Amino acid sequence: MKSTALFLLLLAGYGTIYGKGYLRTLEGQKDKPNILFIVSEDNGPELSCYGAPAHTPVLDGLARRGVRFQRAYVPQAGCSPSRASFLTGLYPHQNGQIGLATWKYGMYNPHTPNLVNSLKASGYRTGIIGKIHVNPEDAFDFDFHTIKEANFKRTGLDRYAKAAAEFMRGGEEPFYLQVNYPDAHDPFLAQVDGLPEKVLTGKDVETLPYHGVTSDELKQKVADYYNSIMRLDALVGVLLDSLRAVGKYENTLIVYIGDHGADMLRGKRTSYEGGTRIPMIISWPGSGRTGRVYEGLVSTIDLFPTFMEVSGNPIPSHLPGCSLAGVIRGSDRPIRERLFTEYNVHSNHNPYPQRAVRDGRFKLIHNLVAGYENPGYAYTNGLYPSADSAIAAAPEKIAAAYQRMKRPPEFELYDLVEDPYEWNNLSGDPRYEREAATLREALLEWQRNTRDPFLDPSVAERFFLEVMETGNKKLDLRYHDYMYPDIAFNNDPK
Repeated sequence: MKSTALFLLLLAGYGTIYGKGYLRTLEGQKDKPNILFIVSEDNGPELSCYGAPAHTPVLDGLARRGVRFQRAYVPQAGCSPSRASFLTGLYPHQNGQIGLATWKYGMYNPHTPNLVNSLKASGYRTGIIGKIHVNPEDAFDFDFHTIKEANFKRTGLDRYAKAAAEFMRGGEEPFYLQVNYPDAHDPFLAQVDGLPEKVLTGKDVETLPYHGVTSDELKQKVADYYNSIMRLDALVGVLLDSLRAVGKYENTLIVYIGDHGADMLRGKRTSYEGGTRIPMIISWPGSGRTGRVYEGLVSTIDLFPTFMEVSGNPIPSHLPGCSLAGVIRGSDRPIRERLFTEYNVHSNHNPYPQRAVRDGRFKLIHNLVAGYENPGYAYTNGLYPSADSAIAAAPEKIAAAYQRMKRPPEFELYDLVEDPYEWNNLSGDPRYEREAATLREALLEWQRNTRDPFLDPSVAERFFLEVMETGNKKLDLRYHDYMYPDIAFNNDPK
């Protein structure tokens, strides 16, 4: 299938496709807010304002001046799928970026409407500092891009704020600037350039609550994860100082998120809360009540419509997300009843298609290839030599939850009020059949409405087996130029 036809098929269920002149250029650009969008790597809501031991005074202060979102999620707990989702406002199975860009996964079509180009068309200067990490990168027409590498060695961290100041001084038009920091990605470096000033050790912390297990090794990893977050916090402080120094703080919408949860046990590359739940803080000086905690369910797919609304642009009708502008201005009303996430693949080491839905209390995970062992279990545990012995020493329900992750049943159901760390699978318990049935039907409806190619479990199985057959080869181009049209859209192979 040709890429253009594929793209039309993709968007057929979403409404009007952008055409030439769809976005109007706004008058009075000087009155439009700047947008500073700060994205950190691989950290969940382990900030002090969320109750974690990491000391994060800068981000805590940002929350006091704005809104802290208590239940914020990414559509998929992986770097490229997460970033493609907030840039396109679409779920990974909608935009095509279902796995890592560095493993040749990419969007179905480079002309997929995106946030950057939409804001630029309406008169914004657009910039990014740090990696894009979505294929193809040239689909995003940034005016300014520097520090293009992932920078996991954390070299020259002072460059980020300096580059931001250079961009922010570069014109009088309203700007959109996305700043992507490398912390808290693995390796968890205890201290870089004197940051953080006070370094935590494994003796100072416990493992994360959703780990359920402990060892000296795991505690040291958590300590250095917190150190990475505290370093991030200090760097964000320097960035905000730069924004104030150029005189544009008061007219700037500031958004901070993590791109997904920690690269630790039961975190990144899973559909559990440790993987999909993130910190989200939004501050807009003068916009409404401050120091608020919003309890409603929100997703990073909501950011595209939010940025469009606050910039005075129409919200594209094909976007499945909801604008948060009303929440930013003071509303506490829920914007959705249920929230959906998914998992497909990260690197080719760990495919395992899943779909998930949660409401205010219960969460359902549908394992689309149940019966097969989840390769992501061994992959993540292999990063921590003490993991298997720690799991063996854990209480029975904890050890059982890890075994369930290793070879999942078709459905998992959790009561997130009574069991926030997802230890007790209620699926199959007749006392919860009504809740399970309601969520199963909601999940199917969402898959139909979003034209999910894995609505057919046999397609999900074929995808899983095809990726497993690569033998973890990184450059198998089948998954760039034939998997999506032929597997995802159920056509015959070329």
